[in-house]
Amino acid sequence: MGSPVLVPYRSFIQIDRLSATPVYLQVANQLISAIQRGYLTDGHKLPGSRQMGELLGVHRNTVAASYAELDAQGWIAIHPSKGSFVSNSGAEKKRRLRAMGVVAYPQQAGFHFRKWSVLDNPFDYSSAKYTLDDGLPDPRLSHVDYLTRLLRTNMKRKGNRPKLGYNNMMGVAYYKENLANFLNLTRGLHISKEHILVTRSLELSVYIVAETLITPGDRVVVGELSYFATNMILQKAGAAIMTVPVDAEGLDVAAIRTLCERQPFRMLYITPHHHYPTTVAFSAQRRAELLALSAQYGFVIVEDDYDYDFHYDDCPQLPMASTDTEGMVVYVGTFGKPMAPGFRSGFIVAPPELINEMGKLLGVMDRHGDALTELALGEMIADGEIHRYLKKTTLEYKARRNMLASLLNEHLASFVDFNVPSGGLAIWTRWPKELNLMRLRDLCAQHEVHLPRYLLYQSNMHCGIRLGFGSLPQPALTEVVALMGQAARTM
Repeated sequence: MGSPVLVPYRSFIQIDRLSATPVYLQVANQLISAIQRGYLTDGHKLPGSRQMGELLGVHRNTVAASYAELDAQGWIAIHPSKGSFVSNSGAEKKRRLRAMGVVAYPQQAGFHFRKWSVLDNPFDYSSAKYTLDDGLPDPRLSHVDYLTRLLRTNMKRKGNRPKLGYNNMMGVAYYKENLANFLNLTRGLHISKEHILVTRSLELSVYIVAETLITPGDRVVVGELSYFATNMILQKAGAAIMTVPVDAEGLDVAAIRTLCERQPFRMLYITPHHHYPTTVAFSAQRRAELLALSAQYGFVIVEDDYDYDFHYDDCPQLPMASTDTEGMVVYVGTFGKPMAPGFRSGFIVAPPELINEMGKLLGVMDRHGDALTELALGEMIADGEIHRYLKKTTLEYKARRNMLASLLNEHLASFVDFNVPSGGLAIWTRWPKELNLMRLRDLCAQHEVHLPRYLLYQSNMHCGIRLGFGSLPQPALTEVVALMGQAARTM
């Protein structure tokens, strides 16, 4: 950062030859402003007096006088034979800056702008020792070394350089071909690369689907309890949300049929493999019934691949998209969910004509994509490493699931009721309806356990907490549940 080529000093140092203020003070004052605004950070090396003089069109002695002034005020430190370095700390400097009348960047906009009433940030952060989540994988189990080697190898290949430009808006063909093979093998799909649109995340996939298929005012059906991020995306697109009950077999198809007969709707969103947040699996009979209803009444099914990679007890049911013959299912998901977020990608599976249309929207939102990661992920599929990795991590996550279930029975049996899920990275716990979950959250915080708000579901009908176990190793799970038990007993 010390190079004058990289720092545009001329953009924030303007010299007024007609001003009564000496030139050296003009330079010094404007450098102070740049330091205070964060343009020049602590430890930044300034150009030498000769080099800075050439940049600003002044004599080197003028710059030397400016530096001397800055040094005297404590804004820089001059080290002989090494150079002049920014030294920006202390309240006294801020006081002097205010006295000089230097203006900081505005804290408020000077114009009106839209405020999203349907969007919110549900994530809150804490300095507690432990923070629970809704079922995230453990980054420490990620295949980082292997993927790092793939990224390095792909960067060195001269043949890949054209793929790193702006011509891969809908995904790298090599990755899409391998992703199609992976989905065909593991999900029972019958697709090619033309059926796939690659995105950065599941949420972006849902956003593109919603913006393409929903017209403001369209009715969209979700579970009575559903994924909060998807609900916000659908409402942002102008959808009127309708809910149906969720029981031990997933969404209530009888209630969906009643809605079809009384009030036709445009779309239904579902996480059939492990319903979010309750983790129940959508039964095979209901899947067939829902597909028949979709074909009969013409509503789109957006099937979320949520947690499909994590199954422990038996082979999972194949997605509804694998048996859809009428083109009514849009399948969205994440490849690489078990890995660290930087190594994942979202995808949409749909008929090619719809993929092309959604690709237009993606093209203006994310023109260049992430070709380097896609090339590495494609290679991970091609050499079979993804299957070995999933097998290894699945054993660890199954052990964590069993550990959490055992700990809940040991420390919270008098408070919670739950079923051990067949897969996924979370357990849905049901609590007494008279218990105040926000009060429990506060007590857990006193015991160094942070329960984010989005894990809590409390209403006249529900009192539940989705407890993720994937991101916590077994010793941490042991301590967390014991602390939650202490907090619950104080109530």
